[in-house]
Amino acid sequence: MNDRYDAGDAGYGAGPYEVVGYDEYGRPVYGQVPAQQAPQAQQATYDPYAQQQGYGYDPYATGRQPAHSYDPGQQPPAYDPYGSQTPYDPYATGTQDATGYDPYGQAASSGQQPRVAEQTAYIPQQAGPAEDVRVPQETGPDPGEPEYRTEQFAFVEEPDGDSEDVIDWLKFTENRTERREEARRRARSRIIALLVVLALVVTGGVGYLWYAGKLPGLSSSDGTTGSGTSVAAQKRDVLVVHLHNTAKGGTSTALLVDNTTTKQGTTVLLPNSLALTGDDGSTTTLAKSVDDDGSSGTRDQLDTVLGTSIQGTWRLDTPYLQNLVELVGNIEVDTDTDVPDPDAKKKGAAPLVHKGQNQTLSGKMAVAYATYRAADESQNAQLERFGQVMQSVLRKMSSDPSSATTTVQTLAQILDPPLTDKDLGAFLAKLADLAKSGDYKTALLPVQADGTLSAQTSDSVVKGILGGTAKSPDAGSAVRVSVQNATGVKDDTEKARVVLLNGGFTFLEGGSASGTQATSKVLYADAADKADAAEVAKTLGLPAGSVTKGSVSSGADISVILGSDYKPSSS
Repeated sequence: MNDRYDAGDAGYGAGPYEVVGYDEYGRPVYGQVPAQQAPQAQQATYDPYAQQQGYGYDPYATGRQPAHSYDPGQQPPAYDPYGSQTPYDPYATGTQDATGYDPYGQAASSGQQPRVAEQTAYIPQQAGPAEDVRVPQETGPDPGEPEYRTEQFAFVEEPDGDSEDVIDWLKFTENRTERREEARRRARSRIIALLVVLALVVTGGVGYLWYAGKLPGLSSSDGTTGSGTSVAAQKRDVLVVHLHNTAKGGTSTALLVDNTTTKQGTTVLLPNSLALTGDDGSTTTLAKSVDDDGSSGTRDQLDTVLGTSIQGTWRLDTPYLQNLVELVGNIEVDTDTDVPDPDAKKKGAAPLVHKGQNQTLSGKMAVAYATYRAADESQNAQLERFGQVMQSVLRKMSSDPSSATTTVQTLAQILDPPLTDKDLGAFLAKLADLAKSGDYKTALLPVQADGTLSAQTSDSVVKGILGGTAKSPDAGSAVRVSVQNATGVKDDTEKARVVLLNGGFTFLEGGSASGTQATSKVLYADAADKADAAEVAKTLGLPAGSVTKGSVSSGADISVILGSDYKPSSS
């Protein structure tokens, strides 16, 4: 193939012309051949830094042009910055440039550069029209020269703006999806962490309650609690308190218990009908024991019946209770009834204590509420009010032993030995701390009609709280008195009950008669019980003539029918 032809044939004038390049549409560009021709046998080297001048590329603008043309059908040589490789010969003619590859144009700084005929220069093309452009035949090369199309050249595709928008949208969508997934993962992690923390808190709380033995119903069959210590082996400090009503008479008894093993405090209310065994072996009641035997005798009898170990007795008369409430700054109680003012001169006056929650009670109000019992109520109702007042006092008492001792000393109360002001103050301070923390409760000791304790009572209160064993006297050891009310006044039954219990008798409910009866009767069936019948009549304030032999209710030793002549005592 020959890129040169005689321009005279094409009408360009004298002198030969040759193809020196192609325009942007692929059409050949012709130029006149210089007069001085380089030897055809000499092969030029490949210069990647050639400047485009007519048909060459020179990046450093040296004015040099490559001596060879680029054949698109052959692969250019590898880049050799040091010129150590064999010069590039696209047609394998064997003719090489002696100077080798010179990337900086130092070997051809002057003079005409050698060139090789019958080669086509390589011109990098810009993107042109999409249609296939052919070379016009009237100005084209020789018939033997091949045609060139635009697809034979390398084109750089311009980036499409729309495609970049699509890529940006895909990236945005992907990032938003990743953010959502990351947010979900973080939320799941937080939820899992929260559940783990809650599980640890619950487990720790239950474990502590189990260890402290405060979980209900978890006492084992061998009498041990969650602390691993048996109920009987737990250490307790017990104090018995007797509230004496100096205005109307009567007493109320409770045990203050501090379980130092389980850190639990309890007020155990003891009904006056509780059957006790006297020093002489006879059966008596708690109320009669307090009146007759005093503090030491009653304490010993309670230890025998309940299997406890009471450290001391605190006799608390109602005036001292009033002073104690005022010293702690009044108390708050959820009262269950209205209490009339005992000093009111007019009937129907406004109550001293109103029924409701969180009622603030002064000293006088606290005493009235603790000793109040309505006409149709049992002694247990009044006893429970006394327990409410005691627990409220403990909540207001100082938890500091020295401050609590000062409060006790301010009462100026004479205590029964071996109890001292310091011992009582320290004991009340510990109970006050338990009451403020919610580790304090009040329990009523259930007592049967004959004053004895049932098996259920032994398990729930005597064994569970006191850690003792019930040893009630035999049911037949106390005189059992059945009372039937024929006075027409419902409250007379309860008043007779209190009097008999205080007298050491066992009270049995005989119900109410269908009608009223003018005179009262005290009946005995066995002649051996005549003396006991006479004692019952004396205790109830009935005349001796009311005692007679007759039919006695089942399970009772003496039967009493209260008539209109019965005048209950003011107590």
